[in-house]
Amino acid sequence: MPTIEFENVTKIYDEDTVALDDVSFTIDEGEFVILLGPSGAGKSTMLRVLNGLTEPTEGSVRIDGEELEGNRSGVGMVFQEHYLIESKTAFGNALSGALSRNGLLRSALGMHAEPDKRTALEALQTVGLLDEAGQRAESMSGGQKQRVGIARALVQEPEVVLADEPVASLDPKAARDVMRYLKKAATEQDLTTVTSLHQVNIAREFGDRFLGIRDGEVIFDGDADDLTMDEMDRIYYGEAQGGETVPAESPGGDFAGDADAAGGGGRA
Repeated sequence: MPTIEFENVTKIYDEDTVALDDVSFTIDEGEFVILLGPSGAGKSTMLRVLNGLTEPTEGSVRIDGEELEGNRSGVGMVFQEHYLIESKTAFGNALSGALSRNGLLRSALGMHAEPDKRTALEALQTVGLLDEAGQRAESMSGGQKQRVGIARALVQEPEVVLADEPVASLDPKAARDVMRYLKKAATEQDLTTVTSLHQVNIAREFGDRFLGIRDGEVIFDGDADDLTMDEMDRIYYGEAQGGETVPAESPGGDFAGDADAAGGGGRA
């Protein structure tokens, strides 16, 4: 049975800005799927719908056969801006992934169960930061911080991991390191993973499957061999008659700055 089922999902902001337009697809357990498309295409909205942070205007989303209603603890999220507590150690930030199990008060008082502490250390080991467990986030590099963000998501013990442009602000080497550890975690723990990326070359290195999104629609669904230059042109630039390309246009004006901001998602 597919882990994720999108069925005729439409999301409209402000009554007339279509972020997702009748989108349907399934993702099987353990797949590592990368979303590609220009800014404003709807990638962030799709991830927010999957995380239960944004409710579809129409259609349904199911995870493991259950209708998604609200934020789901079995879905871990890795953000573009890692949102770490700078004064806390890598261990402390990773351990915050257990918040849903411990509650806010117990977590604030540092009353964490021993199994959660072990899980946090194991997660840091998975992302190659066990030796830096006691290092404060404020002294870590951007790539290290993002790897702590992955560890925090793993401590949630999720079935699904979502990542919204997790390497957008990193140099190519750090970006590949982050993606390598994300893929390692997904493989070792058999996690279904969906991440959006702008760096196509890096995406091709790590993705099992690619969904190309343009103007709120999935216009490509295939593996790296299917992802030809013609398909990339179609995803990112559109295609006019005669084989000429046209610039990508965002629906509803400045969609990336307005529509996803309405949903709190920033860039699409």
